[in-house]
Amino acid sequence: MRILVTGHTGLLGTELVPVLQKNHDVTGCSLPDRDITDAAATLQVVKEVRPDLVIHAAAYTAVDESERQPDLAFRVNALGTRNVVIAARECGADVAYISTDYVFDGTKGSPYVEFDPPNPTGVYGRSKWAGEQYVRTLAPRYFIIRSAWLFGAGGACFPDTILRLIREKGQVSVVDDQIGNPTWARDLAEAVSTIVTSGLHGTYHAVNSSPATWFAFAQAVAREFGAGADAVLPTTTDKFPRPAPRPQNSSLRNFVLEESLGYHMRPWIETLPDYRTSVNRALEESA
Repeated sequence: MRILVTGHTGLLGTELVPVLQKNHDVTGCSLPDRDITDAAATLQVVKEVRPDLVIHAAAYTAVDESERQPDLAFRVNALGTRNVVIAARECGADVAYISTDYVFDGTKGSPYVEFDPPNPTGVYGRSKWAGEQYVRTLAPRYFIIRSAWLFGAGGACFPDTILRLIREKGQVSVVDDQIGNPTWARDLAEAVSTIVTSGLHGTYHAVNSSPATWFAFAQAVAREFGAGADAVLPTTTDKFPRPAPRPQNSSLRNFVLEESLGYHMRPWIETLPDYRTSVNRALEESA
């Protein structure tokens, strides 16, 4: 299968492309070389590649900055997605859209499944939900894949920030009242590959299992990298006001992935040794 991946240099894209290349002909495109907010340019890129599938992983993911620049968030995440979907449709390609836990408001008392009604509260979540709506409305055949709390060696992420702050300050305070699913980019890449080659179109959740708080995540990362759990202190959301609202519970359950494909993603804590190895390898290669 010929596959075009947007955002191929991002946190997910850097893991997704090599996973897909094992069995498929894969082409990647990313900003600044390719601008998905330009409908004509997007159509030209897709026509050049003539893919069977477009995996749309490119997005504007700055959650707080989206509150300050809502036009930019909607231009990229909503209208940019529309452009990609229309271009894919013109070329007869399926679409796989990478979405987010932020489409939910966080008020549910248990993990969200694919059939729970979205109700995004911030600009970022609303812009990604708008992107989902364009996919559902305009694409004849699609996969929508929601993930959360993504981390990996391919770019800036939460563990990277935590380790830097520990090095700089010795200790860091992290909120202990927001729950979600830390998800390693490579595990997500493997899940995406399974989903898009299944032929079973629709909406999926794909996260590492066993929800945790940001504090528990940070504490485990500190231990894994030898900093010690005492380098991370718990705090509450109200002590760290941010421009964008954070869902109190954005944990997801991979109901469709497990029921339809029999695919189970491991607990996030089991990924940390592999993540550490990939970080160390990246540092060695850049030295």
